[in-house]
Amino acid sequence: MDRIKLHDLRCFDAVATKGSFQAAGTALNRSHPSVFAAVARLEQQLGLTLFDRSGYRIGLTDAGRTFHARAQVTLRELDLLQGYAEQLAGGEEVVLRVVIGDLCPRPPVLQMLSAFFARYPNTRLHLEYEAVGGPLERLIDDNADLVFHRAEPSDPRFEQVKLSTTAMVPVVAPGFLPFAWTKKVTPEQMRPFTQCVIRDTARRASSENFFLIEGAHQCSVPDQMMKKELILHRLAWGHLPAWLIEDELRDGRLISIAGPNFPGREENLAAVRHRQHSHGPVAEALWLHLKSWRLAQRAGRATRPDRAKRGR
Repeated sequence: MDRIKLHDLRCFDAVATKGSFQAAGTALNRSHPSVFAAVARLEQQLGLTLFDRSGYRIGLTDAGRTFHARAQVTLRELDLLQGYAEQLAGGEEVVLRVVIGDLCPRPPVLQMLSAFFARYPNTRLHLEYEAVGGPLERLIDDNADLVFHRAEPSDPRFEQVKLSTTAMVPVVAPGFLPFAWTKKVTPEQMRPFTQCVIRDTARRASSENFFLIEGAHQCSVPDQMMKKELILHRLAWGHLPAWLIEDELRDGRLISIAGPNFPGREENLAAVRHRQHSHGPVAEALWLHLKSWRLAQRAGRATRPDRAKRGR
Protein backbone atom coordinates (compact mmCIF):
# COMPACT_ATOMS: atom_id res chain seq x y z
CA MET A 1 0.00 0.00 0.00
CA ASP A 2 1.27 3.45 -0.88
CA ARG A 3 1.87 5.92 1.93
CA ILE A 4 -1.30 7.62 3.14
CA LYS A 5 -1.22 11.32 2.40
CA LEU A 6 -1.98 13.63 5.32
CA HIS A 7 -4.11 15.77 3.00
CA ASP A 8 -6.31 12.79 2.13
CA LEU A 9 -6.68 11.83 5.77
CA ARG A 10 -7.74 15.37 6.73
CA CYS A 11 -10.28 15.45 3.90
CA PHE A 12 -11.72 12.12 5.05
CA ASP A 13 -11.99 13.39 8.62
CA ALA A 14 -13.68 16.60 7.48
CA VAL A 15 -16.28 14.70 5.42
CA ALA A 16 -16.97 12.28 8.28
CA THR A 17 -17.29 15.15 10.75
CA LYS A 18 -19.24 17.62 8.61
CA GLY A 19 -21.47 15.05 6.90
CA SER A 20 -20.93 16.04 3.25
CA PHE A 21 -18.21 16.73 0.70
CA GLN A 22 -19.42 20.26 0.18
CA ALA A 23 -19.34 21.13 3.90
CA ALA A 24 -15.92 19.52 4.21
CA GLY A 25 -14.62 21.56 1.27
CA THR A 26 -15.88 24.78 2.88
CA ALA A 27 -14.28 23.90 6.22
CA LEU A 28 -10.95 23.09 4.55
CA ASN A 29 -11.17 25.97 2.07
CA ARG A 30 -10.94 23.50 -0.82
CA SER A 31 -13.18 22.67 -3.76
CA HIS A 32 -15.83 19.98 -3.57
CA PRO A 33 -14.19 17.89 -6.36
CA SER A 34 -10.75 18.01 -4.71
CA VAL A 35 -12.15 16.68 -1.41
CA PHE A 36 -14.09 13.97 -3.30
CA ALA A 37 -10.93 12.95 -5.15
CA ALA A 38 -8.87 12.83 -1.92
CA VAL A 39 -11.37 10.51 -0.19
CA ALA A 40 -11.64 8.27 -3.27
CA ARG A 41 -7.83 8.04 -3.41
CA LEU A 42 -7.70 7.12 0.28
CA GLU A 43 -10.33 4.40 -0.17
CA GLN A 44 -8.41 2.96 -3.10
CA GLN A 45 -5.13 2.95 -1.13
CA LEU A 46 -6.76 1.25 1.86
CA GLY A 47 -8.87 -1.15 -0.12
CA LEU A 48 -11.87 -0.09 1.98
CA THR A 49 -15.19 1.57 1.30
CA LEU A 50 -15.28 4.27 3.95
CA PHE A 51 -18.58 5.95 3.00
CA ASP A 52 -21.99 4.61 2.07
CA ARG A 53 -23.08 6.78 -0.87
CA SER A 54 -26.33 4.96 -1.63
CA GLY A 55 -28.61 7.33 0.29
CA TYR A 56 -29.47 11.01 -0.01
CA ARG A 57 -26.78 11.82 2.54
CA ILE A 58 -23.51 9.94 2.76
CA GLY A 59 -22.63 8.08 5.93
CA LEU A 60 -19.73 6.10 7.27
CA THR A 61 -19.66 2.36 6.71
CA ASP A 62 -18.81 0.07 9.63
CA ALA A 63 -15.22 -0.02 8.41
CA GLY A 64 -15.31 3.75 7.95
CA ARG A 65 -16.43 4.34 11.54
CA THR A 66 -13.67 2.14 12.91
CA PHE A 67 -11.05 3.73 10.69
CA HIS A 68 -12.29 7.25 11.49
CA ALA A 69 -11.92 6.72 15.25
CA ARG A 70 -8.27 5.71 14.74
CA ALA A 71 -7.67 8.48 12.20
CA GLN A 72 -8.88 11.14 14.67
CA VAL A 73 -6.35 9.92 17.25
CA THR A 74 -3.58 10.11 14.65
CA LEU A 75 -4.59 13.60 13.51
CA ARG A 76 -4.70 14.86 17.10
CA GLU A 77 -1.22 13.46 17.71
CA LEU A 78 0.05 15.13 14.54
CA ASP A 79 -1.45 18.45 15.60
CA LEU A 80 0.20 18.13 19.01
CA LEU A 81 3.50 17.27 17.32
CA GLN A 82 3.19 20.34 15.11
CA GLY A 83 2.50 22.52 18.14
CA TYR A 84 5.43 20.93 19.94
CA ALA A 85 7.76 21.75 17.06
CA GLU A 86 6.50 25.34 16.86
CA GLN A 87 7.01 25.73 20.61
CA LEU A 88 10.57 24.42 20.37
CA ALA A 89 11.32 26.66 17.39
CA GLY A 90 10.04 29.66 19.35
CA GLY A 91 12.23 28.82 22.35
CA GLU A 92 9.23 28.17 24.61
CA GLU A 93 9.57 25.29 27.05
CA VAL A 94 7.46 22.20 26.44
CA VAL A 95 7.67 21.19 30.12
CA LEU A 96 8.62 22.87 33.41
CA ARG A 97 9.91 20.68 36.23
CA VAL A 98 8.71 21.87 39.64
CA VAL A 99 9.45 20.23 42.98
CA ILE A 100 7.46 20.83 46.17
CA GLY A 101 9.43 20.19 49.34
CA ASP A 102 8.12 18.63 52.54
CA LEU A 103 7.89 21.94 54.45
CA CYS A 104 5.89 23.76 51.79
CA PRO A 105 2.16 24.42 52.46
CA ARG A 106 0.70 22.86 49.33
CA PRO A 107 -2.79 24.40 48.81
CA PRO A 108 -1.68 28.02 48.14
CA VAL A 109 1.25 26.93 45.96
CA LEU A 110 -0.88 24.52 43.91
CA GLN A 111 -3.55 27.20 43.48
CA MET A 112 -0.92 29.65 42.24
CA LEU A 113 0.53 27.07 39.82
CA SER A 114 -2.93 26.22 38.52
CA ALA A 115 -3.65 29.87 37.72
CA PHE A 116 -0.28 30.30 36.00
CA PHE A 117 -0.35 27.17 33.82
CA ALA A 118 -3.91 27.95 32.71
CA ARG A 119 -2.27 30.82 30.79
CA TYR A 120 0.36 28.51 29.25
CA PRO A 121 -1.58 25.43 28.05
CA ASN A 122 1.23 24.36 25.71
CA THR A 123 3.72 23.98 28.56
CA ARG A 124 3.20 20.93 30.71
CA LEU A 125 3.79 21.06 34.46
CA HIS A 126 5.88 18.14 35.69
CA LEU A 127 5.33 18.24 39.46
CA GLU A 128 7.17 16.11 42.00
CA TYR A 129 7.60 15.87 45.77
CA GLU A 130 10.94 15.65 47.56
CA ALA A 131 11.91 15.84 51.23
CA VAL A 132 14.72 17.28 53.37
CA GLY A 133 17.75 17.58 51.05
CA GLY A 134 16.00 16.21 47.96
CA PRO A 135 14.58 19.46 46.52
CA LEU A 136 17.85 21.40 46.46
CA GLU A 137 19.77 18.36 45.22
CA ARG A 138 17.39 18.14 42.26
CA LEU A 139 18.01 21.83 41.58
CA ILE A 140 21.79 21.49 41.79
CA ASP A 141 21.76 18.47 39.47
CA ASP A 142 19.61 20.38 36.95
CA ASN A 143 16.75 17.93 37.40
CA ALA A 144 14.32 20.69 38.37
CA ASP A 145 13.63 24.21 37.14
CA LEU A 146 12.08 25.46 40.36
CA VAL A 147 11.59 24.16 43.90
CA PHE A 148 9.46 25.25 46.82
CA HIS A 149 11.39 24.49 49.98
CA ARG A 150 13.56 25.78 52.79
CA ALA A 151 15.53 28.83 51.72
CA GLU A 152 19.31 28.83 51.75
CA PRO A 153 19.94 32.60 51.62
CA SER A 154 23.69 32.29 52.09
CA ASP A 155 24.19 29.97 49.11
CA PRO A 156 25.24 32.09 46.08
CA ARG A 157 24.15 29.39 43.64
CA PHE A 158 20.46 30.11 44.25
CA GLU A 159 18.11 33.01 43.76
CA GLN A 160 14.94 33.02 45.79
CA VAL A 161 11.52 34.54 46.22
CA LYS A 162 10.80 34.35 49.92
CA LEU A 163 7.26 33.11 50.52
CA SER A 164 6.81 32.78 54.28
CA THR A 165 8.35 31.63 57.52
CA THR A 166 7.27 28.75 59.69
CA ALA A 167 8.34 27.53 63.11
CA MET A 168 9.28 23.89 63.52
CA VAL A 169 7.54 22.95 66.77
CA PRO A 170 8.42 19.89 68.90
CA VAL A 171 5.13 18.24 69.83
CA VAL A 172 3.64 15.24 71.59
CA ALA A 173 0.09 13.95 71.92
CA PRO A 174 -1.56 14.09 75.37
CA GLY A 175 -0.75 10.92 77.30
CA PHE A 176 2.32 10.09 75.21
CA LEU A 177 4.77 10.94 78.00
CA PRO A 178 4.50 8.92 81.23
CA PHE A 179 5.70 11.86 83.30
CA ALA A 180 4.43 15.37 83.90
CA TRP A 181 6.21 17.38 81.26
CA THR A 182 7.39 20.95 81.62
CA LYS A 183 9.04 23.41 79.26
CA LYS A 184 12.35 22.25 80.72
CA VAL A 185 12.05 18.69 79.41
CA THR A 186 15.50 17.48 78.33
CA PRO A 187 16.81 15.36 75.45
CA GLU A 188 17.81 12.73 78.01
CA GLN A 189 14.19 12.49 79.16
CA MET A 190 13.00 12.11 75.55
CA ARG A 191 15.63 9.56 74.49
CA PRO A 192 13.57 6.48 75.48
CA PHE A 193 10.69 7.52 73.22
CA THR A 194 10.39 6.96 69.46
CA GLN A 195 11.23 10.07 67.44
CA CYS A 196 9.51 10.45 64.08
CA VAL A 197 11.61 11.92 61.26
CA ILE A 198 11.07 12.68 57.58
CA ARG A 199 12.86 10.36 55.18
CA ASP A 200 15.49 12.26 53.18
CA THR A 201 14.97 11.76 49.43
CA ALA A 202 18.42 13.12 48.53
CA ARG A 203 20.75 10.56 46.97
CA ARG A 204 23.83 12.14 48.54
CA ALA A 205 24.05 12.00 52.33
CA SER A 206 24.11 15.28 54.25
CA SER A 207 25.86 15.97 57.55
CA GLU A 208 23.08 18.34 58.63
CA ASN A 209 21.19 17.21 61.74
CA PHE A 210 17.48 17.98 61.91
CA PHE A 211 16.63 17.82 65.64
CA LEU A 212 17.78 14.21 66.02
CA ILE A 213 18.39 12.89 69.53
CA GLU A 214 21.44 10.66 69.59
CA GLY A 215 20.63 7.13 70.71
CA ALA A 216 16.85 7.52 70.42
CA HIS A 217 14.80 5.02 68.43
CA GLN A 218 13.57 6.57 65.19
CA CYS A 219 10.79 5.86 62.74
CA SER A 220 10.88 7.49 59.31
CA VAL A 221 7.95 8.63 57.19
CA PRO A 222 7.73 10.12 53.68
CA ASP A 223 5.97 13.41 54.48
CA GLN A 224 4.75 15.78 57.19
CA MET A 225 1.13 14.59 57.06
CA MET A 226 2.13 11.01 57.85
CA LYS A 227 4.40 12.29 60.60
CA LYS A 228 1.53 14.27 62.09
CA GLU A 229 -0.73 11.19 62.05
CA LEU A 230 1.83 9.05 63.89
CA ILE A 231 2.29 11.72 66.55
CA LEU A 232 -1.46 12.22 66.98
CA HIS A 233 -1.84 8.46 67.52
CA ARG A 234 0.88 8.45 70.21
CA LEU A 235 3.24 6.32 68.17
CA ALA A 236 6.06 8.88 68.27
CA TRP A 237 6.94 12.51 68.89
CA GLY A 238 8.69 15.00 66.65
CA HIS A 239 8.94 18.45 65.10
CA LEU A 240 6.15 19.68 62.80
CA PRO A 241 5.69 22.95 60.88
CA ALA A 242 3.44 25.35 62.78
CA TRP A 243 1.13 25.91 59.78
CA LEU A 244 0.24 22.21 59.80
CA ILE A 245 -0.76 21.93 63.47
CA GLU A 246 -2.46 25.23 64.33
CA ASP A 247 -5.82 23.58 65.03
CA GLU A 248 -4.34 20.68 66.98
CA LEU A 249 -2.31 22.98 69.24
CA ARG A 250 -5.36 25.19 69.77
CA ASP A 251 -7.72 22.39 70.78
CA GLY A 252 -5.18 20.37 72.75
CA ARG A 253 -4.80 17.36 70.48
CA LEU A 254 -1.09 18.18 70.35
CA ILE A 255 1.12 19.74 73.01
CA SER A 256 4.20 21.83 72.29
CA ILE A 257 7.24 20.87 74.37
CA ALA A 258 9.27 23.79 73.01
CA GLY A 259 11.58 25.27 75.60
CA PRO A 260 15.24 25.99 76.32
CA ASN A 261 16.27 22.41 75.47
CA PHE A 262 13.96 22.08 72.46
CA PRO A 263 13.84 25.56 70.92
CA GLY A 264 12.72 24.35 67.51
CA ARG A 265 13.72 26.48 64.57
CA GLU A 266 12.31 29.18 62.34
CA GLU A 267 12.45 28.13 58.70
CA ASN A 268 12.26 30.46 55.71
CA LEU A 269 10.22 28.99 52.87
CA ALA A 270 10.92 30.17 49.36
CA ALA A 271 10.65 29.51 45.67
CA VAL A 272 14.21 28.71 44.61
CA ARG A 273 15.95 28.40 41.26
CA HIS A 274 19.57 27.94 40.20
CA ARG A 275 21.31 31.13 39.02
CA GLN A 276 23.58 29.41 36.51
CA HIS A 277 21.00 27.21 34.80
CA SER A 278 19.17 28.44 31.73
CA HIS A 279 15.62 29.71 32.18
CA GLY A 280 13.33 29.83 29.15
CA PRO A 281 10.52 32.33 28.56
CA VAL A 282 7.85 30.33 30.43
CA ALA A 283 10.18 29.71 33.40
CA GLU A 284 10.96 33.43 33.46
CA ALA A 285 7.26 34.28 33.29
CA LEU A 286 6.61 31.94 36.23
CA TRP A 287 9.38 33.63 38.23
CA LEU A 288 7.84 37.07 37.62
CA HIS A 289 4.39 35.64 38.42
CA LEU A 290 5.75 34.36 41.73
CA LYS A 291 7.08 37.79 42.64
CA SER A 292 3.74 39.43 41.86
CA TRP A 293 1.88 36.71 43.75
CA ARG A 294 4.12 37.23 46.77
CA LEU A 295 3.55 41.00 46.70
CA ALA A 296 -0.21 40.43 46.54
CA GLN A 297 0.02 38.09 49.54
CA ARG A 298 1.90 40.70 51.56
CA ALA A 299 -0.58 43.41 50.63
CA GLY A 300 -3.44 41.14 51.70
CA ARG A 301 -1.80 40.42 55.05
CA ALA A 302 -1.21 44.12 55.67
CA THR A 303 -4.98 44.64 55.84
CA ARG A 304 -5.59 41.83 58.34
CA PRO A 305 -4.47 43.34 61.69
CA ASP A 306 -7.35 45.86 61.80
CA ARG A 307 -9.87 43.15 60.97
CA ALA A 308 -8.31 40.87 63.55
CA LYS A 309 -8.62 43.52 66.25
CA ARG A 310 -12.29 44.00 65.48
CA GLY A 311 -13.05 40.28 65.34
CA ARG A 312 -11.10 38.98 68.35
